[in-house]
Amino acid sequence: MAAKPTPPGQCPQCWQHAYDKSIHRRLKGGDCLPCLDHMRNGCPYFVPKKKSSWW
Repeated sequence: MAAKPTPPGQCPQCWQHAYDKSIHRRLKGGDCLPCLDHMRNGCPYFVPKKKSSWW
């Protein structure tokens, strides 16, 4: 089954790794190096945040 298309404003790697279970299944409990890199260094894509509406 193919992963869902990445919505606008989302990181393609984060989206794919979150919704395509086959990526992590083939690791058989091992560490996912792209996910670890994202956790340590942050997402390389600019993802706009929602505006704060409390003002």
